[in-house]
Amino acid sequence: MDLLDAHLIPAVDGVAFGLLLFVVAAGLSLAFGTAGVLNLSHGTLYAIGAYTGAELSDGTWGGLALGLAAGTAAACVAGAGLSAATAPLARRGHLAQALLTFGLALIGGDLLIQLFGADELPVRVPEALDSSVMLLGHRYPAYRLCFIVMAVLLAAFGTWVLTRTRMGAAVRAAADDPQMLAATGHNPRAVHTGVLAAAGALAGAAGVLGAPIIGPGPGTSENVLMLSLVVVVLGGLRSLWATFFAAVAVGEVQTLGVSLVPDLAPYLLFAAMAAVLVLRSRFAEPATGHGPEGPAPDPVARLRGHLAGRLRRRPRGTPGTAEAAETSGTAEAPGAAGTPGAYRAAEAAGAGRAGAAPRGYGNRVPKWIGRLPGGTAWRQAAPLLVLLVVLISLPALLDAYSISLAGSALALGLLAVSVTILTGYAGLPTLGQTAPFAVGAYATANLAEAGWTVGPVQIVLSALAAAVFSAVVGPAVIRARGTTVLMITLAIGELTGAVVNQLKSVTGGADGLVGFPATRALWGGEGMLEESELYNYALVVAVVAVSVTLLVLRSPAGKLLTGTRGAEARMRASGHPVGRYLLVAHICAGALAGVGGSLMVTVQQYLSPADVGFEIAAFALLAVVIGGTTSVIGALLGAGLIVATRDWVAGSWPGHGPLLLGVLFVATVYVLPRGLAGLRGGNDGGNGRSSEAPVPEDGHPSAPAPNPAGKVSP
Repeated sequence: MDLLDAHLIPAVDGVAFGLLLFVVAAGLSLAFGTAGVLNLSHGTLYAIGAYTGAELSDGTWGGLALGLAAGTAAACVAGAGLSAATAPLARRGHLAQALLTFGLALIGGDLLIQLFGADELPVRVPEALDSSVMLLGHRYPAYRLCFIVMAVLLAAFGTWVLTRTRMGAAVRAAADDPQMLAATGHNPRAVHTGVLAAAGALAGAAGVLGAPIIGPGPGTSENVLMLSLVVVVLGGLRSLWATFFAAVAVGEVQTLGVSLVPDLAPYLLFAAMAAVLVLRSRFAEPATGHGPEGPAPDPVARLRGHLAGRLRRRPRGTPGTAEAAETSGTAEAPGAAGTPGAYRAAEAAGAGRAGAAPRGYGNRVPKWIGRLPGGTAWRQAAPLLVLLVVLISLPALLDAYSISLAGSALALGLLAVSVTILTGYAGLPTLGQTAPFAVGAYATANLAEAGWTVGPVQIVLSALAAAVFSAVVGPAVIRARGTTVLMITLAIGELTGAVVNQLKSVTGGADGLVGFPATRALWGGEGMLEESELYNYALVVAVVAVSVTLLVLRSPAGKLLTGTRGAEARMRASGHPVGRYLLVAHICAGALAGVGGSLMVTVQQYLSPADVGFEIAAFALLAVVIGGTTSVIGALLGAGLIVATRDWVAGSWPGHGPLLLGVLFVATVYVLPRGLAGLRGGNDGGNGRSSEAPVPEDGHPSAPAPNPAGKVSP
């Protein structure tokens, strides 16, 4: 009883905070589970209601009612607008939705700051609620008790609507079988719009009512979004009551956990999220990526038909047959797992050899013709050479500040390339690559402080540390697919961020690290201090890292990795250890991210938690989507475009960097549906297939079938 008495107020605060999260998460769950929209702007809808309610609050019941009506209506309209904005993306998967909604969140956040200011707004509640009541011998705010009652009533009402009304039946049908819903005379598009409008209204109402608990201010939308995602993951998408209890649990961890176990509280929330996701993925088979029309076409069947047609036109045993088999890339892989069907599956997913013969000549053309100027190999290498020439010439064209930004862009570009390996080739979309990125960055900073200032040593040890980290967390990631991977990697990234803030002896905590010795390019050299020296060092390291990455992706190992994305079921049936392939890819991508983190520290000469936070993880994933999910060059260009927009272009319009980035993301979604790589004639290296590789979305009706093609794109 003494323990209960001592922690009663934090426990009740946890219930109030959890119910606030429930109201927000209920809308997010509707948007994602029913409308199929991964809405990363949901926190902004909450902020719209919070700012509106705070602005109209005057301490009277009329002001509270007016604020509630206006805030709910504004967020409802924004939700309906979101439905119209995401309608063209219905068949492009959740990555495109993430890019669009994240851009809209950046734009909305900037506009709210312009309208209401950058300071947190005070909220005035009616006098009757702005008082305390006695609760088991303790005084407790009356407003929070009132909010608890309203949230419980809202949960009961929402459950009744979803389970007992025709409207709820239509909503559930839109999630389970939209074709059947259309056959009954209902318009799935109208239901989709209504669901997103209702989700926005819930977020807006939560913002108005929750403003006295989580006041409107900078960072409010990001905090609310992150906690709401945790609630949705823990509670699932099918039951409001499950979401209700998950929200209460999250609220208790956030308040009572701090009171009981303050040292562990920063880790409990995302650790629980990761544990739930991993357990769910352990009891489910990996997603096969079925689209709205059923299973995706079998790439092996297409390849067999193509080969059968050629063999029927050519007598058996002729020399040309062997050449055809060689240039088609259908050689058998050695070993028990290397059956012809399995390797053909990998070849079909890999879409042929890097030096495939030019079209119109058939397979009788020698390989070396493809390497002549004007051949396929030359055309693929030309963008790399042009990019390299431009990068080499930058120090002669830019000022010192711009050169420093270019070096930072190279570091972020390596992080983006590591995301490309996982997202585009392994089919594991990730929001957690900043975790190995942070390991590499802090390893380099601590090595420098310990006197290990030679660049190659820092690069190798940082890559090794990041690879070990990725090997440890990899088994928790590679089993899942689609958006579950996004959530697991998000949890890993947030847990790493919590460690960064808590382990001050190694990371410096929130203050970061600064003042460590400068890196030396080689043994016996001097520390690099000039921006041009640092940039040239970063360029050399980036060129080597990208070259090795391309060589691996173009090798048979790269084809097998691509096969796990495009024909995973066939690869497994043929005896290939798909899990091992994915784990190796995860480790290698982590090592590459560690190299990027090392470069960032060398170029910046300081390191803070913001450099390895969620925003950087989102930027890396969005850079990949901007560039084209299977294009290494596209990832580099996407990262450069983000850094230039955020730090260089925004310099001429101070304070509006998020707005400019948001416009960039939104424009990219609509103007470049296949990313920058799609500008190269709509293919990724001359194979005639899209460079975009939609990620399986856990079988959601609106998710597209995965594209099994995808030659390694430079």
